Amino acid sequence: MDRSQIVRDSFAQQIIMQTLGISLANVEPGKVVLEMPFNDLLVQQHGFIHAGIVTTALDSACGYAAYTQMPDGAEVLTVEFKTNFLRPAQGETFRFEGIVVKAGRSITVADGQALGITAGSEKLIATMSCTLMAVMPRN
Repeated sequence: MDRSQIVRDSFAQQIIMQTLGISLANVEPGKVVLEMPFNDLLVQQHGFIHAGIVTTALDSACGYAAYTQMPDGAEVLTVEFKTNFLRPAQGETFRFEGIVVKAGRSITVADGQALGITAGSEKLIATMSCTLMAVMPRN
């Protein structure tokens, strides 16, 4: 099966993504893009999208980018990530990009970017460095 279809099928099972209104915008080898409209239910006390929401979306974007590079039958799990928040998460819509830096047999490193978009203008909100692991099924 095509890896992009495997990613799409897996993403469709992510109830948290549906709950947050995050959609899968693009899948290609080593890169995944997620999108989310602004939602008042996801803000913190100052009216910005909560950092936990940004982190969740970036983790999924990086994870699925890594998943595109993994062997058939593998599943993906996050081992570690670090997020740098560069400005408040404001925008009409948001884009979360995950890009594989180095794909290995068992460990993959990916970088992510979260962008807030208003009237066509993009601003970088946060970056993520993520380490992911290919998990093979046990017999």
